[in-house]
Amino acid sequence: MKKQHSHNRPPITRLTPPPSAGLSSAEAAQRKKAGWHNQTKEQLSKTEGQIIFDNIFTFFNFLFFALAFCLFLVKAYTDMLFIGIVVVNVLIGIVQELKVKRTLDKITLLSEQNTRVVRDGRVLSLPPSELVLDDIVHFGPGSSICADAILCEGTAEVNESLLTGESDIIVKRPGDTLLSGSFVVSGRCSARLDRVGDDAYAASITREAKRRKKHRSEMMRDLDRLLKFIGIGIIPLGLIMFFKQSALLNTGVPYAVSSTVAAMVGMIPEGLYLLVNIALAVSVMNLARRRTLVHELSCIENLARVDTLCLDKTGTLTEGVMEVAKVLPLANCSRAAFGQELAVFLSASTSENATATALARYFGPADKAPPVRREIPFSSERKWNAIVYEDGDACFLGAPERLLGAAAPRFDSLLKPYLTSGQRVLLFARGTVSADDAPETETLTPLGFIILSDKLRKDVHETLAYFKEQGVTIKVISGDNAEAVSEIAGRAGINGAGAYLDASVLPEGTDLSAEAESHNVFGRVTPEQKRRLIRGLKANGHTVAMIGDGVNDVLALKEADCSIAMAAGSEAAQHASQMVLLDSDFSAMPQIVKEGRRVINNIERSAALFLVKNIFSFILSVVLLFAAIPYPFLPIHITLISGLMIGIPSFALTFEPSYSQVRGHFLKNVLLSALPGGLLNAFNILAVLVVGTSLGLPLEQLSTICTLLAGIAGLLVLFVLCQPLNLPRAGLIAAMGLGFFGAAFLFGPLFHLSPLSLEGFITLGGFTILSPLLMAALVALCRRFQKRVRKLPLPLPEARKLI
Repeated sequence: MKKQHSHNRPPITRLTPPPSAGLSSAEAAQRKKAGWHNQTKEQLSKTEGQIIFDNIFTFFNFLFFALAFCLFLVKAYTDMLFIGIVVVNVLIGIVQELKVKRTLDKITLLSEQNTRVVRDGRVLSLPPSELVLDDIVHFGPGSSICADAILCEGTAEVNESLLTGESDIIVKRPGDTLLSGSFVVSGRCSARLDRVGDDAYAASITREAKRRKKHRSEMMRDLDRLLKFIGIGIIPLGLIMFFKQSALLNTGVPYAVSSTVAAMVGMIPEGLYLLVNIALAVSVMNLARRRTLVHELSCIENLARVDTLCLDKTGTLTEGVMEVAKVLPLANCSRAAFGQELAVFLSASTSENATATALARYFGPADKAPPVRREIPFSSERKWNAIVYEDGDACFLGAPERLLGAAAPRFDSLLKPYLTSGQRVLLFARGTVSADDAPETETLTPLGFIILSDKLRKDVHETLAYFKEQGVTIKVISGDNAEAVSEIAGRAGINGAGAYLDASVLPEGTDLSAEAESHNVFGRVTPEQKRRLIRGLKANGHTVAMIGDGVNDVLALKEADCSIAMAAGSEAAQHASQMVLLDSDFSAMPQIVKEGRRVINNIERSAALFLVKNIFSFILSVVLLFAAIPYPFLPIHITLISGLMIGIPSFALTFEPSYSQVRGHFLKNVLLSALPGGLLNAFNILAVLVVGTSLGLPLEQLSTICTLLAGIAGLLVLFVLCQPLNLPRAGLIAAMGLGFFGAAFLFGPLFHLSPLSLEGFITLGGFTILSPLLMAALVALCRRFQKRVRKLPLPLPEARKLI
């Protein structure tokens, strides 16, 4: 025995308990109390303190309060009203994030997979965080290795691709190390936990990953770039404007401060980031109510853009409950002998998948079992498993073409009726195993075939019909016989099901980009081929979602733009996926896709409202730097415009139903939607300043006219974004119009709006009449530009980047 030390935990004596007994409850409790349990300091979600801190201490919040302090120094107290909006935004953000945290914590707890651990000689099922150093744990196919361990008994084939990026299967035998973050592909073993919690390999990988930039969706990357650009440019621009207003135009320090603050506030999309975060957070909560756990927020946007959905046959198109439909013993084996020998094989096998369960249920227990030397477990690469007995003989169960090789075609006439009806065929054979654990074909004797059937899900036709209507291509990628997969896919209503591809005939390492595009059904696909099919689809410009439940799906799930796992499947698939269907129900997918589209479409529309203000404020500020005209707005004016023309309608529109497929790049879409309103505002305000100055209108009247015209432009922008118009949207436009002009006329002095002279009313009326015509022309121009970009004769990936 030796002692293990840690800088923040008391040393503890290492134990090597026998695999059959494990630790005692007292030993486990002692280790947990001392901190030697499998819990990391890294949290899946932020703490309440982190949520509050992150919402309060932001660059733009600091900037807002600095600007408010400047206004306080010049006693412009009413102009500080925008701080109220900032405080409300912060409070809304904190409350929503806390609600989402509680919802996700609950649903994550429900979805957590327990681990089988030996304590006091009994096998218990415990959460991974309850395991302690030196615990004996049992791992089987699909199990994720939850802590570094030393293999004690049994053998296992392990995939470490999530740690190393290499997809090769590694055989682990007693004495070998199992690294946390890897998963068992096949076999069963007992292992002793050697490093737990923050000491484990996966924890060090996680810490290193956290030092690198986190994965961000396209939308969030665009927002980050926009806010970075604004943050860099706003301070020098503000300083130059203050100098120009106070020193060159002699407006006086108080007005120079107020107008400069107004320009800077106008250029900050203060609610945009909050809007996006709240919309995504609410979407996560909505998905949680539909029994869907979201691991990464970025998958919501990717889900909205999906145009290709890849899935397996078993458990997705079908119910995943296998049944033995028929047994076909061959001439050299009687039915009774065949059934008895297969029962012996099943009793010695450690497989616990749907196929093994169906066979065990049909053939029952064996009368007696000969001594077993070892098992070669089933894997998706081999597509068979074997039991090697003490006398050297072996029995094999698996795909006929993989076991028989060149001899397989002689059974085509016998098996074709079953394959063409969508049933699964397994060969049971006797023979010997070569030195490299392969069946020796010259000694292989086929004993018979087992025909398995699996029913289509009741609602699969409606689900697939929805995706077909939405222009989403369905591709079935299965490890089963290609002909059987094709028949099932055809019955489910998948286009092109007859033109299937048998991946087993493809040379190793083949680039599958062309095949991924030209076929919709693939059979006998290995895990590596699944990954290359997903890569091929992405290379062809598609946004790909992958639904999987097995170990053989993990590589493809990691490669997909949006990965979705079934909770009834393997732990490894769930850990590799961005989203988990807790009810394992494929029919839930249309509602999940709709939710993704709704939130992204509404964010794009609402974000355009924010950028209208930023565009015209930026244009106005830059132009007025070179003109002998003071900036016409005060912060209170911007607050009135932001609150009623942007803040309230943007949040109202965020929760509307909007299920069309998301196309193009987020920022380009938003800018093209916001540009007409921004240009209209900039033109109106600059023209009013020129016309009003020539008419001799005082600065107070110019500010009032500009504020009212900005409100009119805001209503026009809202009208365009609310197309097609319905009663709720029309009501929103009317309410915002009444609110804005009601506030302007009833509380004019509060908002620093002054009465207008006759010349002022004429100026306001003329530009009010001109605004709808100019808005219509600008909208038409932007839409024509967008259509032309989409028609550019470029390869698909490049064209997508432009739009």
